[in-house]
Amino acid sequence: MINRRRLMKLSAAAALAPGLARPAIAQGAWPNRPVSIAIPFTPGGGADMIARLVAQKMTEVLGQQFIVESKPGAGGNLAAQYIARSAPDGYNMFLAGDHHATNNHLNPGLNYDAVKDFEPVSLVVQYPIAMAIPANSPHKTLADFIAAAKANPGKMTYGSPGHGAVPHLSAELFVRAANIKMTNVPYRGAAPGIQDLIPGRIDSFWNNVAPMLPLQNDGKLRMLAVTTAKRSPQVPDMPTIGETLPGYDVTGWYALFVPAKTPKDIIQRMYTGAKAAAEDPVIRKRLQDQAMMVVGSTPDELAKFHQDELAKWGPVIREAGLVQKS
Repeated sequence: MINRRRLMKLSAAAALAPGLARPAIAQGAWPNRPVSIAIPFTPGGGADMIARLVAQKMTEVLGQQFIVESKPGAGGNLAAQYIARSAPDGYNMFLAGDHHATNNHLNPGLNYDAVKDFEPVSLVVQYPIAMAIPANSPHKTLADFIAAAKANPGKMTYGSPGHGAVPHLSAELFVRAANIKMTNVPYRGAAPGIQDLIPGRIDSFWNNVAPMLPLQNDGKLRMLAVTTAKRSPQVPDMPTIGETLPGYDVTGWYALFVPAKTPKDIIQRMYTGAKAAAEDPVIRKRLQDQAMMVVGSTPDELAKFHQDELAKWGPVIREAGLVQKS
């Protein structure tokens, strides 16, 4: 016979059991609250536009709100560090740019690892960098420019919008591939560099195609070549650098990552949302109008692409002497 005290203990346990089960069910029903997508730059730029388009589609597909959160600073390092230290619960995502394959090489003292501290979700877009020259430059082709640089070693100049960023590294890779010597003129942002390029104070400037295309259309500068292996659909008449220097291939890119140890089933659902965004015709057109190539890769494809990018830029950064001393 069960005494009164024993009965009270059994009743309390029975009452508590459903309450214990509910959190387990809730934890499995991802997403059950808003998901944050951190971007490494300020609102209003390319990263912000991409993230908002993807977030809108993921909200629609996955039935929970995806919110874009700007965390600018240190060339993308602050956002990366924030995500690396975030809980791997599926509620913290990172729209990383190509800096995610260069920053660990540029600064070995960073307190996060671009591979070990992250899980790949999807490569969202790639985009070409363009080599631009003044509109009145005497160089009509890339071969002309290379010949002039060889005839005047170290005298011709190139600029880019940020030290160690992919436009800068694109120029460094070009110098090595062409076996020429040029002088780097660093800028903080594209605007001051382009202002110097237009009147011919520098010989070339390397930047994303999209912001320079209107200036070319107005006759203020001339894009000589793009860095991608294939010609850009937005400027199909513009040759690639690889047509003159075989094997040269550089793209800028943005991809989604999450903290390491995020459950694989959650990553797969994230990929489903990202893939839906990549396949949406309205989103594709918006991105293509900005000279971006929509990808929507699988997590495994992004992992391989990221490893290839890390392997490409490490030697370039070391040979150019860009590694920061700790």
